[in-house]
Amino acid sequence: MLETIAVILLILWVLGLSTATTMGGLIHVLLVIAVVVILVRVIQGRRVL
Repeated sequence: MLETIAVILLILWVLGLSTATTMGGLIHVLLVIAVVVILVRVIQGRRVL
């Protein structure tokens, strides 16, 4: 489930960069959170995707 959320956030982040909407800042924060979650899973030795 976390992988799906990470992919969705990545897509929204790219859309935010291309459209330069006011929600771009929020999308960047959510993307950073998703990356941190993936890194924690890698460090713990769990499968990422």
